[in-house]
Amino acid sequence: MSDFSRRYLLRASAAAGAGAVVIPGLTAAGAPDIAAASTSGLLAASDPTKRSTGCPPAKLTGRVVRPGDDSYTDDRIDYDQLFSHYPLVIVFAQETQDVVNALTWARQHNVALRVRSGRHALEGWSNIDNGIVIDVSQLKSVHINTDAGIATVGAGLTQLEAVTALAERDLAVTTGSEGSVGLVGATVGGGLGPLNRYLGMACDSLIGTEVVVPSGRDCAEVIHADLNDHSDLLWALRGAGNGNFGIVTQLTYKVHPLKRIAYVQATWDGLTDLHGIFDAWQRTVPFADNRLGSEVEIHKSQILLFGWLAEGTEAEARKLLAPILSIGTPDVTVQVGNWGPIYAGAQVPRSQEPANVKFFSQFAKKLFPKKAIDVIGHFMRNAPTEESNYFVDAFGGAIKEEPRGGTAFVHRDAIFYGEIGAAWGTPSTTPGVCDPLTSECQAWTAEFSQAMRRFVDGAYVNVPNVGMQEWETAYWGRQHFERLREIKAKYDPCNVFQYEQSIPPATR
Repeated sequence: MSDFSRRYLLRASAAAGAGAVVIPGLTAAGAPDIAAASTSGLLAASDPTKRSTGCPPAKLTGRVVRPGDDSYTDDRIDYDQLFSHYPLVIVFAQETQDVVNALTWARQHNVALRVRSGRHALEGWSNIDNGIVIDVSQLKSVHINTDAGIATVGAGLTQLEAVTALAERDLAVTTGSEGSVGLVGATVGGGLGPLNRYLGMACDSLIGTEVVVPSGRDCAEVIHADLNDHSDLLWALRGAGNGNFGIVTQLTYKVHPLKRIAYVQATWDGLTDLHGIFDAWQRTVPFADNRLGSEVEIHKSQILLFGWLAEGTEAEARKLLAPILSIGTPDVTVQVGNWGPIYAGAQVPRSQEPANVKFFSQFAKKLFPKKAIDVIGHFMRNAPTEESNYFVDAFGGAIKEEPRGGTAFVHRDAIFYGEIGAAWGTPSTTPGVCDPLTSECQAWTAEFSQAMRRFVDGAYVNVPNVGMQEWETAYWGRQHFERLREIKAKYDPCNVFQYEQSIPPATR
């Protein structure tokens, strides 16, 4: 068993908010005005004489952060500073029992809750005003059984930490390309990234979970879901997204041997060659050797190609990507080595990333015609910032095959995944909504996504599309969504876990 050191992401505070509530005995003495208001409902809920007697009164344990605590601002701020929330309390679980206690406490006091791991929920849905945030980011245990090819990890691992731990043993599972993203959130929403054509989606390697779920009238309990026990819940957690059924505290993966990666990066200045590059990419990579994964990022003034060839050589990688690399005069670099250092070396420090982002996700099930590429070119030439981009990730290969037991992830017939992303601003004490670029970036994203509608199909729950009609079928398809509602009714019949696009329980 090995443990990673715990890291805390310190970010600048946003402007103070209002409208928070207080439960007697919860708020630290001397807390600011955020904790000064109260509601009769919460005060009544905190009264033991009016509380349900299903469980003994719960006490919050772990690292408990309240308004007024020195770390409150840093602990409440998320990756995307476009959203600024003021929770009543944040519980950083140190062990699974802390999660059980927090969920029980929230139910007994009728306090709304959200679940958080890597702080990358792109619409701020892992945080909440006046409620409790149950944060699992400090559950960082790692246990790898190399003989069995199984790894069991705490839900607090980031993707970088997971890649690093496995790569030291020449092992891997699919993760996304951003190392600071929480592993659990990425996995249970599907999980796409550099190795998906070789190993399938991240959720395809998930074979077991430890989950804290509601129990009885106001309790919580720990269950284990795998192919033998609670297999329906495992199916749901393979693609339904985080915070819908319970709180995942531990994940077990079937891991795969991976000794070497050939990593190719190519850069084209300007967008002159956009049509040729994009068309060659979409006709080549999704139908190539399954070992090849690739992403393309189109920016305002350059095009970036990333390619990863599992167990490959530089010569093999260059040959597979030749139809794309032969266009124009790209600057090409190639690294060959262990996946861990290559992945870590590609990470961008948080200090160099924009403070605010707005995304729109889509899948392409047909090759883009010239008109679609022209739309991409038009919007990228008029992008509000250089950091904004249109991003694609190649599908095909192992993604086409579901693992034993199936998954809630439904977009296996896509040729590639596409994503519109606006990015702007630098971390500061001013919330992203106050940035003068915010309205321009949001409008650009909305107009771009509307212009692409006729060329795409579906959406990715890990990159939610706010305001989309019939988002349920866009994420999962009608049949999968109805099954998810049945599973929700079984494990969370009182709809304890709910947010703007959460799965509602089926009615009975």
